[in-house]
Amino acid sequence: MSCVIGLTGSIATGKSTVVDWFKIKQVPVIDADQIAREIVEPGRPMLSRLKETFGEMIIQKDGSLDRALLSQLIFNDETLRQTLDNLMHPAIIEEIITRRDHYIEQGEPIIILDIPLLFEGDLTDLVDRVLVVYTTQAKQLQRLMKRNDLSEQEAKKRIKAQGSIEKKKQLATDVIDNNRSVEETYLQCDALYDNYMSCGENQ
Repeated sequence: MSCVIGLTGSIATGKSTVVDWFKIKQVPVIDADQIAREIVEPGRPMLSRLKETFGEMIIQKDGSLDRALLSQLIFNDETLRQTLDNLMHPAIIEEIITRRDHYIEQGEPIIILDIPLLFEGDLTDLVDRVLVVYTTQAKQLQRLMKRNDLSEQEAKKRIKAQGSIEKKKQLATDVIDNNRSVEETYLQCDALYDNYMSCGENQ
């Protein structure tokens, strides 16, 4: 049986470091953000639905979605933002489930669902366990300011928009403390990998 892990965290907590470690171990990773990009590629039904809803102007000359313009349209309009979410989220979830079930049928012992808004989207029922990549808010702020060249105020605003990492930590089945070195993070990944292999075998 497969052990399905919902991997989440917050901005600049180092989730990609953990994802990359599992990929090296040949664990299949289903990336919700990547799916969100794929389903609006030219020729996909979702792009046509967005065009019908938001207008021809969101389509660029090459037929692709003008993401910057769409983001600008919904930025200060909660109704439009909700409309976009209502279109996109069901399609993303459907694709996540399709890919998850495919890997289960293939007999993969561990499957990672990389879903940034796992809790906010109420998607924990898609997984067996929830793994949160955690750092203190001070470390998160420091990393985000450096990585994205942001002011402290801008970085705090982005962190706040992602939801409390402390709350996510409390809701998690498993936690990777990513406050220290990459080597220490990898050691935690090693231990969890062994546990997840056992989890799949015991189901």
